[in-house]
Amino acid sequence: MTQNGDDATLVRRPGIPDLRSAPDGDEPAPPQDPQADQPLHELPQDRNQALLEAAKQVGALLKRKGHLFALAGSVAAYAHGGEKNLQHDVDFAIRPEDADAVAATLHEAGLTVYTPPEDWLIKATCFGQPVDIIFELAHRPVGADMLERAVELSVDSVRMPVLAPTDLLWSLTAAFSEHHCDFGAALPIARALREKVDWERVRRACGDEPMPAAFFFLLERLNVI
Repeated sequence: MTQNGDDATLVRRPGIPDLRSAPDGDEPAPPQDPQADQPLHELPQDRNQALLEAAKQVGALLKRKGHLFALAGSVAAYAHGGEKNLQHDVDFAIRPEDADAVAATLHEAGLTVYTPPEDWLIKATCFGQPVDIIFELAHRPVGADMLERAVELSVDSVRMPVLAPTDLLWSLTAAFSEHHCDFGAALPIARALREKVDWERVRRACGDEPMPAAFFFLLERLNVI
C-alpha cells in the first residue's frame, strides 16, 4: 500500500517470528521464491503481469489454507474493472490475529517473508515482486466484517476475495495525510469504480480530516462524484 516503507529490515516483532535470515555456518539456507531459479526469459516481462502472477500465487495459497483475507490496493482495483496500471506491489488485507498463520503459510510454500520496521504489515516476495500482507488499513485494524464484505472475483483467471469497492476507496482515501497525499494514484481508481462506491459512507468514515476532504473536493470539481 501507499504507506509502506521500501526498505524491509529483518527485525523481531512480538507475535510475528523472524521468518528469513542469512545462513550461518552449517545452518540451511531459507526457502526460496518458487520461480527464483528459473531462467529470466520464463518470467513475465511486463511488470503489470508479473504483479498479477504474484497476486494469483499468494491468493491461491491463502485460499487453499482457508485464511480469511482479501486482495487490496491497485490489483484489487483492477479486479473490479480498473485500469491495468498497477502500482509497485501487491497488497492483501488480513486480521492482525492471523498474521502468524499467514506468514507461516507463505514461508512453508517457499516464499521469502520479511518483518519490516512498520508494525502494521509483513512483507513477502513472490516471483521477484513485493507482496504486502497488511493487518492495519489507514491506522485501523482490519476486521472480520471488512473481509466478509469482500467480493469473490476472478483475478486474471484465479478467483479470490477482493475488498469491496467502498472499503477499497476508504482505505485509499483515509490514508491521505500531510506526508502522503498522492491524489494522482487514487484518482484513476476513483474514476473507474465511482458507480460501485458508497461515497457518503466513505465520507463519514474519513471524518473531517483535511487531506481526504481535499480529495473529495477534487473529485467533485472533476465531476467524479
